[in-house]
Amino acid sequence: MTFLIYIALGIFVGTLSGIFGIGGGLVIVPTLLYCFKGLGFPADLAIRMAIGTSLATILVTVSSSAYAHHKNGNVDWEIVKKIFLWIVIGGVSGTFISGELASDTLEIIFSIFVVLVAIKMFTDIKVEREYKPTGMILYGIVGFIIGLKSTILGIGGGTISIPFLTWRGVSMKKAVGVSASIGIPIALSGVFSYIYTGMGLPNLPQYSLGLIYLPAFFGVILTSSYFAKVGAKISNRLPQDKMKKGFALFLLMVAIKMFAEKL
Repeated sequence: MTFLIYIALGIFVGTLSGIFGIGGGLVIVPTLLYCFKGLGFPADLAIRMAIGTSLATILVTVSSSAYAHHKNGNVDWEIVKKIFLWIVIGGVSGTFISGELASDTLEIIFSIFVVLVAIKMFTDIKVEREYKPTGMILYGIVGFIIGLKSTILGIGGGTISIPFLTWRGVSMKKAVGVSASIGIPIALSGVFSYIYTGMGLPNLPQYSLGLIYLPAFFGVILTSSYFAKVGAKISNRLPQDKMKKGFALFLLMVAIKMFAEKL
């Protein structure tokens, strides 16, 4: 039964990745956390394994999503090259910071971030801006922040990269394509770091690779890659504004549930 939840989760997050250029971690992390707690994982490991496993699934999902957006001509690879290294540095740093935080603190930070993202998505107003050249220093700062935030919380970089790129005058479609593409270095740095920091820890559940739970990983990726391509097609056909508002309401409900469990 639990494996079916992982498969359904893959369908949902794969579609989201293709539509919005996000990795799906905002949904994956709380869902896996609920499953892992139900399976009796140690409390100090459950949230970190949810984050590590989320990043592993994001690696597969965003790779498929990035390829689909590349085929549609929506990836500016020059931007990706400028921000790549700083994302990796931030991503590795975020993993080690996460390891120093208490599990309850991580859950509260994640919940607060979900609320902020939901509010932004619900109130977001599209404004066409004139393209502005962006220097390497600004790309470096933003890339480091994206990587740091993403591996601490187990999510992709779209919540920062898309607003940043549209602010600099990049079209929404290209911003989504770039966001999907930079999810690859985010996930890579996070996955290797979470495997490394988890190796040898006591009380790891069976079938774990460091802080990645393999049954959940394989269950999600069975469906996420295909549905990332479906989502990329939907992205070009349906009004994203209405879809974002619906997704924002869903995220608020997720955050409220997580907060309620901490009370």
